[in-house]
Amino acid sequence: LRTWIFGFTCLVFKTTYIDRGKPLRKGAFFFTRMALSPCAKALISCLFRTLVGVFTSLHRTKIMAKILVAFDTVNEGFEKIGAEHEVIRPPHGRDFTHEELCQLLPEADVLCTSFDYPARAELLQYGSKLRLIANFGVGFNNIDIDYARAHGIVVTNTPQAVIIPTTELTLALMLDCARRVSELDRLIRQTPGKRPTIGRMGYLGVHLAGKTLGLIGYGRIASAVAERARAFGMKILYYKRIPLSADEEARQGITYAPLDELLFDSDFVSIHTPYSSETHHFIGERELALMKPTAIFINTARGAVVDEEALVKALQTGYIAAAGLDVFENQDNPHPALCTLDNVCMTPHTGTQTADARRDMNAEMLENVVRFLAGRTDLNRVA
Repeated sequence: LRTWIFGFTCLVFKTTYIDRGKPLRKGAFFFTRMALSPCAKALISCLFRTLVGVFTSLHRTKIMAKILVAFDTVNEGFEKIGAEHEVIRPPHGRDFTHEELCQLLPEADVLCTSFDYPARAELLQYGSKLRLIANFGVGFNNIDIDYARAHGIVVTNTPQAVIIPTTELTLALMLDCARRVSELDRLIRQTPGKRPTIGRMGYLGVHLAGKTLGLIGYGRIASAVAERARAFGMKILYYKRIPLSADEEARQGITYAPLDELLFDSDFVSIHTPYSSETHHFIGERELALMKPTAIFINTARGAVVDEEALVKALQTGYIAAAGLDVFENQDNPHPALCTLDNVCMTPHTGTQTADARRDMNAEMLENVVRFLAGRTDLNRVA
């Protein structure tokens, strides 16, 4: 741009005063001579560099991108967005409706959406200028990835912010099932003001210490679970398609096991694999039948990774002892039979339901936006 302006100015000067023989005012001849000398060219170049710098600075104060935030979220993190960008947020306390998004999306360069807010093709088709979908959450089942790829739209997620809260909930469900906390809570509420009679041998739980934890899938969250479970004195088995190196296993204090072996040997089995067509019903009747009758099953990953009908049967018939579930197969609506079973502890997909996590997820989502708009490639990119 600077070179073009300098060249264009020199061309105009030459055409006006030299080629056309236009007369110059007294005192201008010296400037004309300077303009034709290397020294003068350097001076003029310096002048125009300064002017271009001012022009560029003014230009940068204009709105560079419109960032449309589809959902209600915390305020922390928005200070990352420079004043040159326009951020459009819904009224406090509610999300934008589908109809509102359809009206706003045609002018948006960036769409910030959430794990529980669908961004399907019927919505995304209105985003003619859309360049980035920044998702609030590690899962991105809510986004039409095929549409995004076909239209050159980048998609990002927030994998770091969800590690600690999901890890801690996994351990919470393990402890709840092991010590029958929810079951005993329901029992004591049945006789208000009186201690229920449970007997010396009634409602016995189990320790975590000395038990084997089997992790199916071994990413960031599973690794964090393993680290904390070891602090409880547990032995860790893991299964993933491509095992870690022997040195890395030794460093983390874990042992690889084939899936069937892991299921057969573990006292606790926890799911940490993402959902895809390949992992649909990855755990079914056959896999549950391999587990110990004393085993406790945990799922804080994705509901449809498990055949929920088969899980209900295993819990009812005693194939396994208990289950702690944060996710469910039918769009997070639990199988009705699960609600009738005392050996099941359930939470409604609350793996990241902490104030700390919401703040950190928002910051990570917006950091992806800032980096993308700056032309950086170090994004948490999933498409």
